[in-house]
Amino acid sequence: MNKSYVIISPCRNEEKYMLQTLDTVVNQTIKPAKWIIVDDGSTDRTPQILSEYESKYDFIEIVTRENRGHRSVGPGVIDAFYEGYNTINIDDYAYICKLDLDLNLPETYFDFLMKQMEIEPRLGTYSGKPYFYEGDSNALVAEVCGDESSVGATKFYRTQCFKEIGGFVRQVMWDGIDSHRCRTLGWISRSDDKDEIRYIHLRPMGSSQNNIITGRIRHGYGQYFMGSSFIYLLASVVYRLNKKPYVIGALATLWGYVKSIISKEEQLDDPHMKKLLRKFQLYSLIIGKQKTVEKINAEQASVWGTLPVKYIIPIKR
Repeated sequence: MNKSYVIISPCRNEEKYMLQTLDTVVNQTIKPAKWIIVDDGSTDRTPQILSEYESKYDFIEIVTRENRGHRSVGPGVIDAFYEGYNTINIDDYAYICKLDLDLNLPETYFDFLMKQMEIEPRLGTYSGKPYFYEGDSNALVAEVCGDESSVGATKFYRTQCFKEIGGFVRQVMWDGIDSHRCRTLGWISRSDDKDEIRYIHLRPMGSSQNNIITGRIRHGYGQYFMGSSFIYLLASVVYRLNKKPYVIGALATLWGYVKSIISKEEQLDDPHMKKLLRKFQLYSLIIGKQKTVEKINAEQASVWGTLPVKYIIPIKR
């Protein structure tokens, strides 16, 4: 069994959290063959810390980008990811992982992922579930993450699957689009809440954004870009009315979607995925997401490994 994997970690100003990630990765029972860490213009002690680890571990390599003056989300993170990706030959590795530098991983994390993916040949991308410490109580709380996708903070991919889906798009919703593309090609995308792969997210998702409302508007645009139906978007808005920030957060998502329609913003050009996405969303509203995932995965089994090469989406660098 080939257990060679490469990690690519975009980061910026992570001195507060990165030591835990660095230590838990270098202490994995199966270490990465290569770990490319892309410093996206850090202004704190991140460069010095990275330099120390690079000198200690020969599998760590640092790529430095110019300081753009701010933390970049969505497309900016993927731009940084590809800065590291372009330094490797992906075919040298059986697996590839996009990993954030604000995580604390169990020492058997990657070993467990690879063992499970060997058992399930269709499992193209896989991750554990994130937990975070809530407030002063220090209680561990699970982040809300659907089982139908690998989690964006630790996107672990079978190399063949990553190549077939065309990698990550440089746009908001990149970490949802990739999973829908997996299903379109017959691959399975999943995250599991198991002891061996539960990890600590030291900075919970969304907490790095200064303006939550701006983030919700961006999410609305992301749903539009991906090709979500208005009915599904409306249902998700209603569902989120009682989620913080109450009412206004849900309405901000709706506005982001509607504003994108009015402005005729760009949409993802992938009719195959969009067709399956709309089917996925319709079924989710009728029978629930869990049953929908099971149904779609069963239906798509027949196309796994059979689609013509011309459908494989090229990675745009």
